[in-house]
Formats: sequence, C-alpha cells, structure tokens
Amino acid sequence: MLYYLFQFLEDKYQFPGAQLFEYLSFRSAMAILLSLLISTIYGKRIINYLQTKQIGESVRELGLQGQSEKAGTPTMGGIIIIISTLIPVLLLAKLENIYVILLIITTLWMGAIGFLDDYIKTFKKDKEGLPGKFKIIGQIGLGLIVGCIMYFNDGITVKEKANPKEVISQEMMLGTNKLPEMGPEQKTLTTTIPFVKNNEFDYSRIISWINPDLAKYAWVIFIPIVIFIVTAVSNGANLTDGIDGLAAGSSAIIVLTLGIFAWVSGNIIFSDYLNIMYIPNSGEMTIYITAFAGALVGFLWYNTYPAQVFMGDTGSLTIGGIIAVLAIATRKELLIPILCGIFLVENLSVMLQVAWFKYTKKRFGEGRRIFLMSPLHHHYQKKGHHESKIVVRFWVVGIFLAILTIVTLKLR
Repeated sequence: MLYYLFQFLEDKYQFPGAQLFEYLSFRSAMAILLSLLISTIYGKRIINYLQTKQIGESVRELGLQGQSEKAGTPTMGGIIIIISTLIPVLLLAKLENIYVILLIITTLWMGAIGFLDDYIKTFKKDKEGLPGKFKIIGQIGLGLIVGCIMYFNDGITVKEKANPKEVISQEMMLGTNKLPEMGPEQKTLTTTIPFVKNNEFDYSRIISWINPDLAKYAWVIFIPIVIFIVTAVSNGANLTDGIDGLAAGSSAIIVLTLGIFAWVSGNIIFSDYLNIMYIPNSGEMTIYITAFAGALVGFLWYNTYPAQVFMGDTGSLTIGGIIAVLAIATRKELLIPILCGIFLVENLSVMLQVAWFKYTKKRFGEGRRIFLMSPLHHHYQKKGHHESKIVVRFWVVGIFLAILTIVTLKLR
C-alpha cells in the first residue's frame, strides 16, 4: 500500500524520495527491517497474550532430557511469523503481482490448517490434533491451486534468450545501457536441473515424446508433481520443528537462498550473465522473501533455547508451504533435495524407522530400530547431545547445503 501511495505522490506531486519505492532493493531492505521490528517488538506481546490465554504446549513423554521443562510453553507462535510477514508485504509489495498473490494464498491457506491443528490440541485437549488425512487433503488442495495457477495463469511466463550461447559482456555489467537480446515471453513448464550443462527441462517432454500433440496435456504431469512437492516440504518442515530454534533457523537459511534465486531470475541482466532462466516479474517475490526471512529471524529471538514460544503447526506447516511454492515459482524445485536437505533427512529418518520397525517385527516377531529415536534430531538427543549443539550443527549443515545450491548456478 505504501508502494502505491508513494507512486501516486511521485506522479502527482513529484514528492521528494518517493522514487525510492520504485527500487526493489530499497523495498526489500525495508521489508526485512519492518518484519524484524514487528516480530521482535510485537512478538513479545503475542507471547504474553498466549500465556494469558494458557495456550501452552502439551508435551508427550519421550524420555528426552529437559523435555518436562517445556510443558506449558506457549504454542501457536507461528502467528508471529505470519503477521510479521504479511504486514510488510501488504505495505511494500506490488499486490497485483501474481507471484505475490500466490504466496499470500499459500500463507493464509497453510496457516489456517496449522492453526486448526493447534486449536484442537490446545483447546480440545486432543494431543493428536487435526487428523492426518485432513492435513493431507489441505496440502493437496494447496498443491492443486498452485499447480493450476502456475500452468494456466497468463502472468506466469519465462523469456528465452535470442541466442542461448551468447554470454553478457563485461561492459554491460559495468553499467552500459545495452540489454541482452531476449526472445518473446513463453508459457512453458520449464524447470532447472542441477549439475547439468543444458540444465533446463520442460515437463511436457515427459509425454510429448510419445506424440507432440500431447504437450498440451502436460498439466496432468505437472500438477501432481507440485502437489507432491508441497506435501513433502510442508511435512518435512513440520517434522523438523522438534527442538528449540531448529525449524526457524534452518528455514531462514533456505528462504534467503531462494531469495537470491528470485532476485537473479527476475533481473534480465543477472539472469543472462549467469546463463539462467529469466522469469519476468518474479523479482517481486524478493519483497515477500525478505519479509519472511526477517519474521523467521525475529521469531528466533524468542524460539532459541530455552524457547519462550513454539511455532506449532501454525508456523511449521506455513513455513514448509511457502518454501515449496517459492522453489516452484523460481523454477528451482528440483534443487529442493539439496537446499532442503535438513527437511529431507528428517523425513527419511522417520520413514526408514517406521518401515524397518514394521519389517523386523513381521520377520523376527520383534520390532527393531535404525535410530535411537526419530526424527533424526531426537536420535542425537538420545545420544546425550545438548539440543543447542544439535541445532547449531544442523544450521551449519544447512548453510553448506545452501552454498552448494547456489554453486549449481554455474557448476554444470
């Protein structure tokens, strides 16, 4: 809204400084500062309100050190993340941008599912919360919305270079006005494959090799893939939220990395220089990403050990949904196994543990375990590591994976 206000003041009255709001870098910086202020200053007030309403975490007895001390800690703190993200976005972003609209829908959709789950756990005293099948239905619903918008909306396109082998000159990077020659905007399902020289892949090729006319039915392949990604990443973020600061810190690293991708993909000069896909209007996602990253870092102020608040499913499901949609929108969803490696390992640890336990119980009459406990962070807790050490080491691994992901821009 501030963007439109200052745009009006600039056009109508030549208001001094109003032109700053035209710059993506300025609005991104303002977004992260504003979200940090909201999450740190007003976050405390929300925590106090949750305490007043006795919205505390009910902790299951898992035999973990320090677990009993967490009982009664306010939960549903994901509200802090959601509010601290949406306010700067509504103030500073171009709200007609389809990518911004898509991210707002994702935040509200997944936030509502997580809130309902936390509400049932807290107020209905049901530790199971919202039945898993309803969570899955909600995730599938979001994936369906995202997939349909990505495929059918005319505002979501990519631009192909007029000459793909041509690399932008150094003079251009030094400030000349010449821009790289680009082809027309195209409606494609192109994505990025890491570590491959010609690393752009069109999903329509999965079926068009049978008959070229089948390319128009590529949505049959694309939408289920989107649904799978949204479901997997949101569940991965949910499983990662098991010890203080782990999910919020890991997610902040992932989100900032996706912010780099959104920035360069939405800039015609940088995308051509790095020889990556240019996605018109995608740069506006940077406003959302910086606001989201600021909200996560601000939330960490209260969520690091010993946590004063837990994000609950209100936060974890929302975080996972946003990360999934950001990766899909920037055409970097195939990088998720690397970038979201922490989420992937947490997910796999649970799946392997359950599968191995069932297999050994059927074969030997006694269930056996691969890990002392799953998800993986609980395994290290059982081994006697303090949760602060576990969290920091997971962050370090997350930073390494983020750097590796960025390197894939040129490592082909």
